[in-house]
Amino acid sequence: MSTYQRFEDLPVWQAAADLYDRVETFLGTAPPRLSRSYCDQLERATLSVSNNIAEGFERGTTNELLCFLYIARGSAGEVRSMLILLGRREWMGGDLQTQNSDLKVRAESCSRQLRAWADSLQNSEIAGTRHLNDRTRANYQKRIAQKTGDANFKALLAQHLPPGHPALKI
Repeated sequence: MSTYQRFEDLPVWQAAADLYDRVETFLGTAPPRLSRSYCDQLERATLSVSNNIAEGFERGTTNELLCFLYIARGSAGEVRSMLILLGRREWMGGDLQTQNSDLKVRAESCSRQLRAWADSLQNSEIAGTRHLNDRTRANYQKRIAQKTGDANFKALLAQHLPPGHPALKI
């Protein structure tokens, strides 16, 4: 698994930034029928996705990161909801409807990526960089080496013992 040093390098942040750019373009060409408050809320919700990913990444603990990832995911859902409601307008047709559909797909993609990342973090043994020091780093490496060693030992046993041997049930 890759380790990212900057939030700008995260694929999900890049997808959220791209979503924001595309929403800005869409709003710039949208018909005057869209209210100023609708445009403002859509812009703020879209910007919230990338900003919350960045803020969570810059925090010092996994729990804080998770919290901000869920906020970002909620914002992606808000964007999708607004776009779905907009798509129900009778005057939305042709190119506007195509752009709207593309934006919904991109918002949903951000949401799925955020969910997958959050799921992986919930199962992580690392508490976050704020808790990372030489001792915790060494303990983590020791646990990883032990798991790898255990798996290698079991595989070696399986090669040399007959099937059903009690030692294979360890």
